[in-house]
Amino acid sequence: MSVRILHGGLLTTVQDLGRFGAQKYGVIVSGSMDRTSMRLANLLVGNEEQEGVLEITMFGTKLLFEQDQLVAITGGDLQPTIDGQKAPMWRPILIREGSVLQFKSAVNGCRAYVAFAGGIDVPLVMESKSTYLRAGIGGLSGRALQKGDCLPLGKAASDISLAFIRQLEQTDQLITWSLDYTQLHLFEKTEAIRVMHGSEFNRFKPESQHTFFSTPYKITTQSDRMGYRLEGEPLYLLEKFDLLSEGVTYGTIQVPSSGQPIILMADRQTTGGYPKIGQVISADLPRLSQMQPNAEIHFTEVTLEQAEAALFAIEKIIADIALSIRLKAQI
Repeated sequence: MSVRILHGGLLTTVQDLGRFGAQKYGVIVSGSMDRTSMRLANLLVGNEEQEGVLEITMFGTKLLFEQDQLVAITGGDLQPTIDGQKAPMWRPILIREGSVLQFKSAVNGCRAYVAFAGGIDVPLVMESKSTYLRAGIGGLSGRALQKGDCLPLGKAASDISLAFIRQLEQTDQLITWSLDYTQLHLFEKTEAIRVMHGSEFNRFKPESQHTFFSTPYKITTQSDRMGYRLEGEPLYLLEKFDLLSEGVTYGTIQVPSSGQPIILMADRQTTGGYPKIGQVISADLPRLSQMQPNAEIHFTEVTLEQAEAALFAIEKIIADIALSIRLKAQI
């Protein structure tokens, strides 16, 4: 079972939930930028939520299917087509042998996810299939997919996968239902992103603290999987001080000497030495990851308790969706 890469697009990599437990050795977590869309794509084809998927960025990726394959496409709308016809998203679809799945350009969001029933058959590196580009490990040979690559796939074996394949083969029609992703994603060009105080928040001038939560910041074109560089009103410390490098995580907002914030993303370094003014809450990281360059962020202050409640609410929605998918497979 395999898919042949006809065009790698801007950046297409194998990603899962990330590589945990190795940061003490200097190995980053990496993983999918939009973990919600990744998890839902896997659920739609009967995989475990943490299974590896393709993360497709912005445009250009083109895949040739060498066997019939049950897949699901989630995340941003990059105008996917199958043999030139619009491909449905947020539902299981059966792509026939010899068909070509192509992604044109982003209508909304900036990352799409493709899950294959049975998963992607690449070796685990430190218990993860995620591609860490700078170290050249994980995924397919530790790099982005390129024209001519053959991506090996696993065999669909779960009850849900087999049930959806039977449904699609019997009717030879598209499944008519799809997930209501608007509960989780709106793909807006301007987003209110919730933030908790960072460990050095009180070392910024009061006027900069106010600016951070009252003025918009634009995502610049110098942004990538490692970090989103922002542009807006500069932020200033009360006084300069020495700060030892310490652990950082996905969504940590650092402020270098330029005063322009940087949000650390999935491929962030393991430690950082810039003052941290804030931390994007986990519930909002998927929405943040789908924002395109030049989009505007408005930071909103929340407490730890509010951040936990928001995450619990999202996990409840995903659990309900997982149950609904199991029930659909039984119809």
